[in-house]
Parts: sequence; structure tokens; C-alpha cells
Amino acid sequence: MMRIENFSFGSIEIDGRTYAYDVVIDRGKVRKRRKGASKRHRDSFGHTPLSGDEQIPWSCRRLVIGTGAAGALPVMEAVEAEAQRRDVELVMVPTKRAIDLLASDSCATNAILHVTC
Repeated sequence: MMRIENFSFGSIEIDGRTYAYDVVIDRGKVRKRRKGASKRHRDSFGHTPLSGDEQIPWSCRRLVIGTGAAGALPVMEAVEAEAQRRDVELVMVPTKRAIDLLASDSCATNAILHVTC
């Protein structure tokens, strides 16, 4: 089980390593969220949203999206529709709550964690 600790605005510590950017947890592996594909939607939302154009870790039964410290990360409807199509439970909560969910039950769960706003 992965240890996620020391989340604060702008950084998160996972298994002793500090990340100063959004992360994707895909079957226990951590990588940087590559949000470039979603940047074209930024003007519509006032913030770069999570869009279906990104590499979303769909190989799971549950996908937890940490929407930031204040829960401000927009998630596009296409992501919600794709989760439903794939029969993946989609949980969108502020990042602190997402970390709590991952600590209590990370089996068959992937995550996208936004570390600001």
C-alpha cells in the first residue's frame, strides 16, 4: 500500500518522495499529470480542466480525482461519461479527502491528484 503524506498547497509526498505538480497514480505507479492536451479548454473554465484528452488511468474499478485544496479543478462532462461507459466508479473530491479515500481502500483504485487550488 502506498503512503501519501504531507499534502499542502502545491506539493504532495508519496512514499517519501515529494511532488510539486499534479500526479497520476496508475496501478501503484506515480507519474506526472500531463495536462497539455486539456489546456485548449482553459479559457472556457478559467482553469485547465481534466478532460478526456489526457491519459486517464482507466484500468481500474474506481478512479479518484482529487480536485485540489479547495476543490476547484474542473472535470469535464466527457470524463464523467467515459467513466460511466467503462463502468468505472468516479469519485471527485478535494485532494485531502481523496488521500483519505486512497488510504482506506486503494485496491483496484487509480487516482489523479491536483495539488493546487
